[in-house]
Amino acid sequence: MSIWMANTKGSAEASLLRKWRRCSRTGGQPGCGARGSPRSGPGCPQGRAARPSAGPAPCPAPLRARHHFGTALGTSAAAGKWRCPGPAQRPAGRLPEPWPRPRAPARPRLGVGAVPARRRRGMAAARRARAADPRAVFVREAVEPGPAVPQGLIRAARKSGQLNLSGRNLSEVPQHVWRINLDTPEEAHQNLSFGAADRWWEQTDLTKLILASNKLQCLSEDVKLLPALTVLDVHDNQLTSLPSALGQLENLQKLDVSHNKLKSIPEELLQLSHLKSLLLHHNELSILPDGFGQLVSLEELDVSNNHLTDIPTSFALLINLVRLNLACNQLQSLPADLSAMKSLRQLDCTKNYLETVPSKLATMASLEQLYLRKNKLRSLPDFPSCELLKELHAGENQIEILNAENLKHLISLSVLELRDNKIKSVPDEIALLQKLERLDLSNNDISRLPYTLGNLPQLKFLALEGNPLRTIRRDLLQKGTQELLKYLRSKIQDDATNSNEEAPVTAMTLPSESRINMHAITTLKLLEYSEKQAAVIPDEMFNAVRSNPVTTVNFSKNQLSEVPPRIVELKDSVCDVSLAFNKISSISPELCMLHKLTHLDIRNNFLTSLPEAMESLTRLQIINLSFNRLKVFPSVLYRIPALETILLANNQVGAIDPLQLQKMDKLGTLDLQNNDLLQVPPELGNCETLRTLLLEGNPFRTPRAAILAKGTAAVLEYLRSRIPT
Repeated sequence: MSIWMANTKGSAEASLLRKWRRCSRTGGQPGCGARGSPRSGPGCPQGRAARPSAGPAPCPAPLRARHHFGTALGTSAAAGKWRCPGPAQRPAGRLPEPWPRPRAPARPRLGVGAVPARRRRGMAAARRARAADPRAVFVREAVEPGPAVPQGLIRAARKSGQLNLSGRNLSEVPQHVWRINLDTPEEAHQNLSFGAADRWWEQTDLTKLILASNKLQCLSEDVKLLPALTVLDVHDNQLTSLPSALGQLENLQKLDVSHNKLKSIPEELLQLSHLKSLLLHHNELSILPDGFGQLVSLEELDVSNNHLTDIPTSFALLINLVRLNLACNQLQSLPADLSAMKSLRQLDCTKNYLETVPSKLATMASLEQLYLRKNKLRSLPDFPSCELLKELHAGENQIEILNAENLKHLISLSVLELRDNKIKSVPDEIALLQKLERLDLSNNDISRLPYTLGNLPQLKFLALEGNPLRTIRRDLLQKGTQELLKYLRSKIQDDATNSNEEAPVTAMTLPSESRINMHAITTLKLLEYSEKQAAVIPDEMFNAVRSNPVTTVNFSKNQLSEVPPRIVELKDSVCDVSLAFNKISSISPELCMLHKLTHLDIRNNFLTSLPEAMESLTRLQIINLSFNRLKVFPSVLYRIPALETILLANNQVGAIDPLQLQKMDKLGTLDLQNNDLLQVPPELGNCETLRTLLLEGNPFRTPRAAILAKGTAAVLEYLRSRIPT
């Protein structure tokens, strides 16, 4: 029946269209009696009244045809009578139109472009708002947010098995992501035919899910609905805990939960027997589960930047671990059981509180990179079995002694970094490191280098800045590594020549003279007993002087805890004394009796103060007190008028008295670098005799670094300008 009505309606429309076309050809409307129309009828005024001789009135133009056509279809026969006005009844230049116009039907119709009343009111309000604020026209209207996860990504994930949702500001993971392998996709209900690309039933299980850089605070337990996952990356979120359901992802090989707020690890995580990479760094972990050793397949473990104070002993069971990062924690010791990790190649313990390294750690035969920087180590362990070790980083510690045993087994070492320690000497055995390419000894207490260092064939970088080197000129250090090595090799040849010229030791040589350089005593007037690591100076050294006056004494680089008492025996002749690089904590009265002393080097000791008796050293011109523990500027120095150079760098001096310094009219050099000066008194600018003033490395704000870089004259001028008037 409905089909018949549709056909009937179509026939009526076609009949009406044919009538309209016939009317347009003959000059009248359908059913009218206009001239030339074969169907005159009483319904048209043209049929009852004579028309002007100007000719037949044209029918409405096609522009109006749709109106007539739609009106005729949408109204009854009585309401749809057409009246075709003649030329006399319509204004010139206007197209004829139905007259009178039919009424619109009672039921309102919303065609294309029609606007509901509610929306019209909203649009009117928007127009009023734009009228009130002219800038509103430039403001984009708010758009309702779309779905957090585009369906296109979901469809692609079903084909590839990988889904990347990183950086989408997700506060939670949509449920259909967890159920991606379970639920039938929406397109399956819409399409009745599928191409090769739309066969959703042939989808791939999700194996890689990346949720990084979002705002997730927790993960749903529904993560267990993705049992095929091999990679789960949720780093850079706000997770405070992990779901226990992670333990059911038995195929998981990589888990990245770094840069979150985790405080603990669920025990269920230890059930992941196939896990190879676990990244936990930058969290708030203070303890690790004791059963960590169950992760037997683990190859990479990063727990750096947490609050760990201890390492579980079960780490020893991680026999497949290759990389272990423990940096930036609060570890005070390492378990010796770590040596059981026979596959470990890289161990990073940077920035902890380690004071010692277990000796067993040095037996790790596979270890290639060891990072021990920024700890509290005082010595390095021996490495008898680490023949594969290529990089050793132990800078910024408190290492004082570098023994030959620390180095002689490291035949594969290519990088040795020992900067910012307290190393005083480098053993000759460093020449055994034939594969060494980089050697960093910056900022130590090294005064001389072994000439055998020049024989390292592959050394490309040698850093020695910040060391009190005496035997090597500063300009030579600035020429680069290769020039320095060339110089050291030349010194080896000079030593070999000199050794051939020395007289052989005979049976008549006294035992005491075999280790005493009598030639230096008699000819150079030098008494030297340095770099012996001795706690006391042997008496035969002073006995050897006898009646030979000496002017220079060098007892540096030993283990002296006090000034040798017998040094007073040299008071009538000695002018230069070096007690540097020892462990002296106080100046004895015997040293204050050396009235002819002009140069005193007592740097790198444990001095906290100077005795007032030093005021008697009226001829003292140069004093080196660098690298001690002085907290105040020694007041006795103000009362030694002959002082020309005061070196007080790398102490803890907090203030100076500029008025007292002004009275020292011979003072030309004042080194106060790396102290605790909170301010520089402007009156210091009146010390006109100063030629060198070094203030870098202090916590004061003025003068600024740019002024300090201009030199002493600029600094003094700046200080004078700051003196209140």
